[in-house]
Amino acid sequence: MSCARSKGCSIGNKPLARKVLLLESNRFKEKTVSCDRKQASRRDALKCLGYGGAGTLFALSGGVFTPIDLARAAADKEGTARLGKPFFVQISDTHIGFNKEANPDVNGTLNRAIDLVNAMHDQPPLILHTGDITHLSRPAEFDLAQQLFGRLRTSEMHTVPGEHDTTDPTVSEYFKRFGSISGNKGYYSFDQAGVHFIGLINVLEFKPGGLGTLGETQLAWIKDDLRGRSASLPLVVFAHMPLFTIYEPWGWGTGDSGALMSELKRFGSVTVLNGHIHQIVQKVEGNITFHTARSTAYPQPAAGVGPGPGPLKVAADELPKMLGVTSICEQKHPRALSFDDATLA
Repeated sequence: MSCARSKGCSIGNKPLARKVLLLESNRFKEKTVSCDRKQASRRDALKCLGYGGAGTLFALSGGVFTPIDLARAAADKEGTARLGKPFFVQISDTHIGFNKEANPDVNGTLNRAIDLVNAMHDQPPLILHTGDITHLSRPAEFDLAQQLFGRLRTSEMHTVPGEHDTTDPTVSEYFKRFGSISGNKGYYSFDQAGVHFIGLINVLEFKPGGLGTLGETQLAWIKDDLRGRSASLPLVVFAHMPLFTIYEPWGWGTGDSGALMSELKRFGSVTVLNGHIHQIVQKVEGNITFHTARSTAYPQPAAGVGPGPGPLKVAADELPKMLGVTSICEQKHPRALSFDDATLA
């Protein structure tokens, strides 16, 4: 394949460089990094491609992502196959019921996301939804969401609620439909293909400034759930609000996540998936990799840009580029996870 055809590779003999935002030491930093695969470290390659829109696979090994351009992956199907079959797909922030200018047709964009998943050559065995299924927690919104999810070829779906799913007076509409697996607590765990999944809820209580909260009861449950499990067991932890602090003034974080990280740090491979902020932000701390997902409904501004978070109106032809889904594959040798963030464009 010609390198000139690959995004983030090179044009002619001149390697591309890209300015990106990465969360480092709890501050966003802009940095220009080389996209030359021969010169860039794996961390620099992550910085180069992590904000390049669609078209990037991420192979996780030893707590560090190795990015692989999707254009190259499409041209090298044998090489891509060695990454493993799709393991699961993350969908987030579908906001069924939203109808404002930022996206008056969230049903349509969710259907496009579902079409994208259904078109995958190898269907993943499960779907994770990281919250804000609905916009106003109305019964009709949940009913329509379930109807749309019924189009997925993958039948197994696991969810956690977002704050928009728990605004009804009795906080019951979400749990009527999705609460049985957790005994209506909102947090639970399960195993799939030798990976331990932990779904958490951090949207029922809020710290000052709007930070999410896990709470003592849930943290005690996590400690008990992980007790006795081998440190070599891969973990996937998913919740709606970020489980690391992205931007505290906007409440983009979880106030008591430090206690959770203390329980997770002994494990050799931990992947933490969140939604809420409607954009991709990634961070690596030791063997823990954090990844927030795009929404299928509407974008939000970057942290600290503008007066605050909320639906961001963009040109109609730009909207699909800012919405999408994440698919995660399992790599067998060495055992690791790889990420493919795809937009709806």
